[in-house]
Amino acid sequence: MNRATDAAVRRVAAPRGRAADDFTHVELTWIEKRIENWIRFGREAHKEILDRRRRVLSFRPRSIFALVRWASNDFGTVISRIDIVRAVEPGEAYQTLPFVRPGGDILLKIEGWPKVEQVLRHIDAVEAADIDACDVAPDHWRHVANRMSAGHEPRAYTMDRHQAWLKRRECER
Repeated sequence: MNRATDAAVRRVAAPRGRAADDFTHVELTWIEKRIENWIRFGREAHKEILDRRRRVLSFRPRSIFALVRWASNDFGTVISRIDIVRAVEPGEAYQTLPFVRPGGDILLKIEGWPKVEQVLRHIDAVEAADIDACDVAPDHWRHVANRMSAGHEPRAYTMDRHQAWLKRRECER
């Protein structure tokens, strides 16, 4: 398919009747003590309020965001999960993820509240070092996911590591 055909397919496949665009859309739901989906960090480009319990945040390509999902029923917690995702460019391969359209490059996927809390503490430590979590090297989030899945503590993300990432990113452009 050529670029014009790709754009036409995206327009037809746009979720919920929204015009097709290059953004990654995340639908958030908040029903107190039942379903609580929220963005821990990320720079939204657009926000659409669907009703008092649901909204859609849109992220530009290559931006990074963290989506936390928690749900329970009468018997207790059903799901506790955090995903750190990089929004994809049009035509780029992606992984599907509930509530994320079209999907994204999943940098970190952690389930279970104790591990989710550990990731949240790691994000807090990054921000305490005066680094915006949105700007952290994608490889670092993969490192955190891999270390945690092996049962090890991830390395801290320091200002030196961040400066190295910023220089590497500049060379890639």
